[in-house]
Amino acid sequence: MLDRLWRFLTSTRFAIMLFGVIACLSLVGTIPGLETIYRQMPFRGLLGILGLCTLCCTVRRWKGIAWQVHLVHAGVILTLAGGMIGGLGSVATVNVYEGDTVDTAFRWDLEQDAPLGFSLTVTGINTDYYPVPVKVGVLHNGEKTGLITLKTGDAFDLDGYRVQVDRLDPANRQLGLTVLQKGQRIGTAVTDGKTDLPAGFPYTFKLVAFQNPKLKRMWVTLRLAQEGKLLAEGVSEVNSPLDWDGFSFFNTRVSSDEAGRPYAGIQIVKDPGRPVAFAGLLLTSLGGVLAFARRMFGRGNRPAGSPEQG
Repeated sequence: MLDRLWRFLTSTRFAIMLFGVIACLSLVGTIPGLETIYRQMPFRGLLGILGLCTLCCTVRRWKGIAWQVHLVHAGVILTLAGGMIGGLGSVATVNVYEGDTVDTAFRWDLEQDAPLGFSLTVTGINTDYYPVPVKVGVLHNGEKTGLITLKTGDAFDLDGYRVQVDRLDPANRQLGLTVLQKGQRIGTAVTDGKTDLPAGFPYTFKLVAFQNPKLKRMWVTLRLAQEGKLLAEGVSEVNSPLDWDGFSFFNTRVSSDEAGRPYAGIQIVKDPGRPVAFAGLLLTSLGGVLAFARRMFGRGNRPAGSPEQG
């Protein structure tokens, strides 16, 4: 009975069963509010059992398994080990207003706010939209002189000036413009009245209408400091975090409060198992490719009766 149990626990069938259970639990973890399942002991225990069974299966069948398959097994074990080590890390989230600084965030493993150990400042919140049609009203010394229809990113001529339509802010219903004269930039203007154009510039601009744009890109600029000393600064996007000292800073959302003040959602991830898991995935992929090549071009395609080589 012990021998049969050992063979079952180190069999491919048992490994597939375990993998199926882990896959189902992983799907459950994608449901909002249930992502904590990945940090629970039962889930991590299943990962450990799958890794141990893979190791025992490899040892039991060491001589009968091709070296390419050994690579796959080693990659799987490393990937699972990375997942186990990653459980020692943490995930924290915080909403930060543009220009504000925080030094605490909500730790999901502790289910409470906890110190970061450094200060985090959102120095800028940026959004970029696909070009959309806009209507720009032109006023000369306060008198309406024209209505221009064009797309964001385009430009129009105005009595010796070239006006470039730069950026639409649909949330605040504002349009940014750059004014050039003889190819030289002389200033900018926003349709809410803000401008750095030279004194006496006769034209002002108003955003009359626009088509709701589709978001193209969203990013924030971050600054990390400790006791007044700069640690790091850079850009964070949804799939391109700012990395520093084992931490990854993801921009998960951009929104604004009831008063129209913008803020960014920042997810702070510390995952010590990430390099191990990536190494395991690389090794698994390499072993899989080599095993496929061996089956396609190696001994598996030799005609019957042909002599073995090597």
